[in-house]
Amino acid sequence: MITATKKWIFLKISGALLIPLMIWFILNLIKIYDQDSISLLAFFSNPLSKFLFSIFIVNAYFFSALSISEVFEDYIKNSKIKNVANKLLYASAVVIPLITIILII
Repeated sequence: MITATKKWIFLKISGALLIPLMIWFILNLIKIYDQDSISLLAFFSNPLSKFLFSIFIVNAYFFSALSISEVFEDYIKNSKIKNVANKLLYASAVVIPLITIILII
């Protein structure tokens, strides 16, 4: 399978998965928005919330990295700069969610 086709399929799957996770997160954020910090801690103490939030964060960064990578492919002509930009983008798409998940756990 061509790399561009794989990227396109991953973009569509991660985008489709992001919709229910975003709805879940927004509904829970509305519930705990005006609450005290104990409610926030209770939300993130729940194993199901931790799991869903972790999946949400990883998927959101994966989706954004793929999307921004396409912008790099289209608009950066110099291949060295494009490769460095993509490598930094993918590294940050792994490191930032990993740090977030570690801090939640």
